[in-house]
Amino acid sequence: MKSSTGKCGPAGGDTLAERIKRVIRRIPRGRVASYGQIAALSGHPRAARTVVWILHSSSGKARLPWHRVINSRGTISLRPGCGCEEQRARLTAEGVGFDSAGRVDLRRHGWRP
Repeated sequence: MKSSTGKCGPAGGDTLAERIKRVIRRIPRGRVASYGQIAALSGHPRAARTVVWILHSSSGKARLPWHRVINSRGTISLRPGCGCEEQRARLTAEGVGFDSAGRVDLRRHGWRP
C-alpha cells in the first residue's frame, strides 16, 4: 500500500525502523534508554528485539547513538570483547556512572522524554 508520500508502508511512509531510529536519535547525552522503552516510544511495546536488530544492522551508517541504549536492568548487554568496553567508555565520557556491579542508576541517568 502506498502512502501519500509515495512510499510503501503506513500512512506517511513512517516505518517501524524509521520510528525506532528517530527515538534513538532523541536520547540526550548523559542519558540512557532501554530497548523496551525505545520500542514502546516507537509505538510497538513488544518490539525490543527489533530495536536490537536495528542497532546491530544500522547504527554505524545511520549514525545512531547506540551506546545510550542498555537493557532494562541498567546493564550493558554487549559481551566483553564485543563492544561492551567501548559502550561503557562512551557512557562514562558523557557522565553516566556505573555502580560496582556494572549497573547504571536509571533514576539518575534514565531518559524520560
